[in-house]
Amino acid sequence: MKRFLIVFTLSLISIAKPLLAQSYDTEVISAELYHDTIERSGKLDYKRTLSLSFKTSGYLTLLSIDEGEQFKKGQLLASLDITELTEQKNSNYAQMTQAKREVKRISGLMDNQLASERDMDAAITRVEITQAAYQVAYYNLVKAKIYAPFSGVVLARDTELGEFQSPGHQALKVAKLDWVIKVALTGQEISQVRLGQKASVALSQTGIVEGIISKIPAMANESSHLFIIEVLLPKIKITSGMIAGQLAKVSIAFESDVFVYQLPIAALVAVDDEDKAIVIVQSSDNSVFKEQSFQVFQIDNDYVYLKAVRNSQPLKIVTKGWQNIVVAGN
Repeated sequence: MKRFLIVFTLSLISIAKPLLAQSYDTEVISAELYHDTIERSGKLDYKRTLSLSFKTSGYLTLLSIDEGEQFKKGQLLASLDITELTEQKNSNYAQMTQAKREVKRISGLMDNQLASERDMDAAITRVEITQAAYQVAYYNLVKAKIYAPFSGVVLARDTELGEFQSPGHQALKVAKLDWVIKVALTGQEISQVRLGQKASVALSQTGIVEGIISKIPAMANESSHLFIIEVLLPKIKITSGMIAGQLAKVSIAFESDVFVYQLPIAALVAVDDEDKAIVIVQSSDNSVFKEQSFQVFQIDNDYVYLKAVRNSQPLKIVTKGWQNIVVAGN
């Protein structure tokens, strides 16, 4: 009976050895440039909005556009009653013309010594004053009409025909027909993006479209402490149902100039007191397992990225089952 137990035990040991030999996985990992994809949700918005108002006061006599309607660059959108402004301009023009005639008259009198230099100086000053008044009147007349500075759409109309307009009071709020996605990034993420970098944008109305990072702020938002970048959608076609504020998914792939070893998170044994990652490395001849520590560059849900240099040698890392290994020196 004892002999039978000894034979049975030896049989179990012989069976267990190959099982133990297969209870861990290794992978040869080479140093490569750190790359990843930033995936965030953002909001659809207009790239540029503008508040349009009159420079002078008056009654609104023309309004050729309403909320939600599109317009072309240079199109007349609104106008005041310009009767009084036109009369003011004509009056100032007449005074300026008369002042110039007076300069010529005094010049002739000076030739006959019938006027003084003081008279000429006063006449020239009068010309300058009336000319400035005419230019102001002409400017006010021009600014009594609102022309579209670009092709766009009316977001808001804050006035009615016949209503008295005050200088600087918003009459129309308009937007240029350039769509952007506004996306909030962390301080670490903002360092991985650059102007002109391409991004993939998924919209419910149009599907996936290509975007370009067109704006990167110099400072974080004061309330959220995040950096709000803008992704321009230059090739998108305006479709019905596209409204500012709608959500979009943005993916930004990037590659840095830092070399790393990309390891599965399961390969991480521990983090030491110096915040270095400890992993198990197998020798090139597969004879020895050693613990090695590396500076951590980045960690996410799936991978740990260990700092390396351009010419770092590939490592044979135990990616799974390192608990079953006897490490040299331990």
